[in-house]
Amino acid sequence: VQLQAYGGGSVQSGGSLRLSCVASGYSFDDYEMGWFRQAPGKAREGVSCIRYNGESTFYTDSAKGRFTISRDNAKNTVFLQMNNLKPEDTAVYYCATCDWDVRAATMAPFSAKYHVQYWGQGTQVTVSS
Repeated sequence: VQLQAYGGGSVQSGGSLRLSCVASGYSFDDYEMGWFRQAPGKAREGVSCIRYNGESTFYTDSAKGRFTISRDNAKNTVFLQMNNLKPEDTAVYYCATCDWDVRAATMAPFSAKYHVQYWGQGTQVTVSS
């Protein structure tokens, strides 16, 4: 199994980046896919999650209205379009499978019980003011 993320970089506040993650070695379209991030000295957090069929999405509050997650199951790829980036978005971004709460129709709480089947390597996003 491999999840290869790319598209990170350094931008100024207000700029945009598009992250991509290409998956291989498992049935991509059977899994919800998400993006997580970890800033220096902070805990990892769930940023966004998209259902296996692309029909439902989740965004953490700080990402709503600025980030858009999408997927192309034919290409085993998940994307994260990030607009109006802020310095507080600076972090290493990871793609991974994500855990969806079907009854609540949203991503499961990112707690100790959260299940991630596969993690990718991170890509650095740096936003300067």
